Amino acid sequence: MQGAPPVTLVNWLLAFLPLAVLIVLLLVFKWTAAQAGSAGFFVALAVARLVFQSGLETVSIATAKGIWDGIFILYVVWPALLLYQVNERAGAFDVFRETVEGFTKSRLILVLAFGWVFASFLQSVAGFGTPIAIVAPLLVEIGVAPIPAVVIPLIGQAWANMFGTLGVPWLALLKVVSLQDPSQAAFVGAALLWLPNAFAGVVIAWIYGRTRGLVRALPVIATISLIQGGGQLLLSQVDPVISNFVPNTVALFLVLGLVLLPAYREEDAFKSEILTGGESQLPPRLRGRLGFGASILPYLVLVGVSLLALLVPAASDLLGRLTVGFPFPESRTGLGVVVEAAPDYGAFAPFQHPGTFLLVATAFAYVLFRKRGLFEPGAERQVLRATTKNALPASVAILAFLTLSKLMDHSGMISLLANGLAAVSPAPVYAFLSNLIGALGGFMTSSTTASNILLGPLQAGTARALALSTSVVMGAQSAGAAIADAISPANIVLGTGTAGVPGREGEVLKYTLVWVLVTAALIGAGTLMFL
Repeated sequence: MQGAPPVTLVNWLLAFLPLAVLIVLLLVFKWTAAQAGSAGFFVALAVARLVFQSGLETVSIATAKGIWDGIFILYVVWPALLLYQVNERAGAFDVFRETVEGFTKSRLILVLAFGWVFASFLQSVAGFGTPIAIVAPLLVEIGVAPIPAVVIPLIGQAWANMFGTLGVPWLALLKVVSLQDPSQAAFVGAALLWLPNAFAGVVIAWIYGRTRGLVRALPVIATISLIQGGGQLLLSQVDPVISNFVPNTVALFLVLGLVLLPAYREEDAFKSEILTGGESQLPPRLRGRLGFGASILPYLVLVGVSLLALLVPAASDLLGRLTVGFPFPESRTGLGVVVEAAPDYGAFAPFQHPGTFLLVATAFAYVLFRKRGLFEPGAERQVLRATTKNALPASVAILAFLTLSKLMDHSGMISLLANGLAAVSPAPVYAFLSNLIGALGGFMTSSTTASNILLGPLQAGTARALALSTSVVMGAQSAGAAIADAISPANIVLGTGTAGVPGREGEVLKYTLVWVLVTAALIGAGTLMFL
């Protein structure tokens, strides 16, 4: 991108207006994400046309790019909801719930194991909303109320986004920003992300049981965080691509051992406000027909296929040969904002996309459960109807958010917001705020990778102008983009859909936004220590 609108207070406030409308409609008026996102898009359209001199061609290009970005994410949403419905109709979640209740009576430890450890592991492998789609319904099945069941994995996996998905966001940053010392940026980013890693464990325990929950879980939190955050920090200096996957794999096996310790097999000595009701009985039709191993087999297939497609060189090379993308022409506004032509915009390999992995797992689950006679007559129709019912409003919301994001980008509003903060901030203040700028990009695009691509070069240029370490600012940018995954509109919509509470996205955002703002302040303070 070249050029930017002039930085004035009026321009800055007008550029912020679509975001303000979006947040107010979600949090204050409790509109659904689809309604608020659509309203935000039309506000952004009006501001882009009337204030930032964006012609119809620019608006059309931005909207088309946003739709294409949305299709990339919807290819996760629809298969994830389909997998959930197939498992739900077959009764796999009932078997899962009964079995894990036999492992330990401590729901606190189970909530940490699924909402923090397992969600982080899934983020390290697949990403793109997969942890939320899988973990939110699992938490509901063990008795967690739907809203906290969405909030918990959102904050639990956020720290894993910089080096998660086998390092995709990190590699994307290196493509758009030239760093003299990439290892320093990786170290800074990993060190800063240790803060939200530990803070996520603390907050999840607090959500579950307030002070008593935190005291009971503190040894587990300290141990797991040392493995996850400390392991990522060490491996970031060896190979950033696997620096998140390896410690999360170790942590996953470690937590399986912790739940077997006598101290954590006992029932919690306090009641949690987020639990709904008591234990339920396994339906008679499932007894003797579906065991625990079979109930989780589709998810093991999901992880196995993901690892095979991404980590095995021969398979990765073969599956990555086919890519799909679209050419887009250059766009230009009347204020001189130019977005270069893209010959293959948003190209991705369908056979290496998490949506494909989810479809494979869904097909496997359907064949497995059907052979065992677990589907009642008409179950297939019910699965498709329920999937469509949840996926359609989610699709509208995601398309609205991403077209809004692209419209703000191509009209120069996002760069204006970042430049405005830089213009009024002395170097230390800008360093403190740099992760918040990354978080803004993550919120707008629902993607750590997209935030790094969109704002990485801008932040690097500002860092040089203010004589700040580019590596430190890039570490902060990536950390901020990562924690914004907890307020990602696409993830929130996906979570409410799989938890059975579509339309209540504002209730989720009310909690995750506070967590992100507090965490951003911690990361900002941490950033100052590296200057």
